[in-house]
Amino acid sequence: MQSIAKLIRVRHWVKNLFLFIPSFFAGHLFKTQELLMVLLGALAFSFVASAVYVLNDYRDRDVDRLHPEKKFRPLASGEVKTHTAWVLMALLLGSGFWLAASLNTTFLYLLLGYFALNLAYSFGLKHIPILDLFIVSLGFLIRIYSGGVIADLPITHWLSLMVLLLALFLILAKRRDDILINGKHKNGFVIRKSTKKYNLVYINSCITLLSAVMIVAYIMYTVSPEVTERFQSDYLFVTTVFVIAGIMRYLQIVFVEKKSGSPTNIFIKDKFILTTIAGWILSFYIIIYAL
Repeated sequence: MQSIAKLIRVRHWVKNLFLFIPSFFAGHLFKTQELLMVLLGALAFSFVASAVYVLNDYRDRDVDRLHPEKKFRPLASGEVKTHTAWVLMALLLGSGFWLAASLNTTFLYLLLGYFALNLAYSFGLKHIPILDLFIVSLGFLIRIYSGGVIADLPITHWLSLMVLLLALFLILAKRRDDILINGKHKNGFVIRKSTKKYNLVYINSCITLLSAVMIVAYIMYTVSPEVTERFQSDYLFVTTVFVIAGIMRYLQIVFVEKKSGSPTNIFIKDKFILTTIAGWILSFYIIIYAL
């Protein structure tokens, strides 16, 4: 069971908390029925996303065996047999789409679109530089729109923009880790084909650019008349402290510690990142729900 959980990457289900973002920003955190529906939607999304992980691991198993960390993945190491992986993928897809259909038809279409996009990514688009970054980022946008559809809440342009910027930032940091690993292979082998069109100067420049744009965009969001009027508060800018601190810590992990290979592990294990996230959530909670 441990190998199966590792194969479907249960810890990566934390990414599907993005479905709760629309409800959080709308001030609906205590609407039990709505949150239950979104929770079921996040579970459906987790099932389908796990099926995609299984498919990608199956297709990349030979390449993963040459990666210092990915070689321990269940399919690459042989812990899980290929026929087991196919059965598991079918069960995950069936359960995910059935649950989505029972919740909301539009959500089902979004989930089908997410799966189709990832199929295209897995079977070729991931090898096209820059496009590969935006495809992965689009997956996070689909998540927040899914949460909005289930909760019957509109998604603002501000929210879409900030999620896109954050996703691009995290993906670029992960690509940087791939480039560093490629440099350690003296035979010219590359972990990911699209990284042939990237180098550290380009990736570093993009990461720096996006981190700056994210901070500016977030500040503009917190002080925009539309947002301050909707939340009836002029103090949202206070939460910027945690955003800047979190980004600075992530840049430290990327450039100093050089451990940006798994954003999920960083968000789960890094104490400073966890503290900034908790501080951001708490401050936003106080401003939205208490003041």
